[in-house]
Amino acid sequence: MEWLYVLMPIAGVKIFWPGLIILGVGVGIIGGFFGMGGAWMVTPGLNILGFPMAFAIGTDIAHMAGKSLISTMRHGKFGNVDYKLGIIMLVGTVVGFEIGAQMIMWLERVGSVEKVVRYMYVVLLALIAWMVFHDINVKKRKENEMRAAGKDASQAVGVEWHKKFHAIKIPPMMHFNEAGITCTMWLPVAVSFLTGWLAGILGIGGGLIRMPSLIYIVGCPTHVAVGTDLFEVAISGLYGAGTYTYKGRTELVAAVIMLVGASMGAQVGSVATKYIQGYGIRYAFGYAVLGCMTSVILKLGAKQYNLPILDLASTFLVLGVVAVMSLYIFVQFVHGAKRELAAKAAKG
Repeated sequence: MEWLYVLMPIAGVKIFWPGLIILGVGVGIIGGFFGMGGAWMVTPGLNILGFPMAFAIGTDIAHMAGKSLISTMRHGKFGNVDYKLGIIMLVGTVVGFEIGAQMIMWLERVGSVEKVVRYMYVVLLALIAWMVFHDINVKKRKENEMRAAGKDASQAVGVEWHKKFHAIKIPPMMHFNEAGITCTMWLPVAVSFLTGWLAGILGIGGGLIRMPSLIYIVGCPTHVAVGTDLFEVAISGLYGAGTYTYKGRTELVAAVIMLVGASMGAQVGSVATKYIQGYGIRYAFGYAVLGCMTSVILKLGAKQYNLPILDLASTFLVLGVVAVMSLYIFVQFVHGAKRELAAKAAKG
């Protein structure tokens, strides 16, 4: 089965190339749908396939930048991108990213990068999953209460943390048209700094936490948070790719293999948001995060207890999550397109 493996000349490791294709196409669909580069799956996925962690981070960021740019253009056509908000957030993102990248170089020198990054992934993914499902449960409880009171349950919403942050009136105050919100400029800057810092450390475009942060803290509608985050991922990803390539931690062969598939998948994921919006996106996002977190835990267990079976299970799980979630989004995309065509035919 030697033909299924290809040598990565910069990293010096042999990689299962079908795994790279699955990650590229699948994460292209998922990234275009959720509004993020998909690095929260790709970085641990590349590491599980055999890349050293620093190379997994740099390679993923390189492939992510081009894919996110394609998705952003698609979302822009649907009016889902608040460019003003995205440009303001770039300030914090770039500063935070460079600080995080420098921390990774230091952790690599002291030999702790693998363990630290994996444990940070587990904690972060657990927090994100809790936040998403807590929001969904709050919405369900409010729906039940409104039905019991004889009110319209369709008006129920989940957590509304953004209202507390909007009460902060530190000048300058700014209005964002596409997002339909008014807040202090420092709120999106602070959010982008934190996400940029985590992006530099974990090799993510920041979308893993920026997309939910735009919803729960800044107060963007879900579909606008998706498009705006992709715009931010594309710009910060280009900067990050340059930074890691300069540091010699980018495997361009793998990045190109994934980018070819990701470019096609991103088109499907972006258009699918026309047919699945709001809490439909949040449900899918929460389950994807849980699957990815479990795969990282299995990888940690394999290293800790020297159990190859856990290592194999981790590989199959992360690729399975990407495949199943991509299939779900693709099916919803096809069904939505059929309904739209049928409606147009009925009108015509």
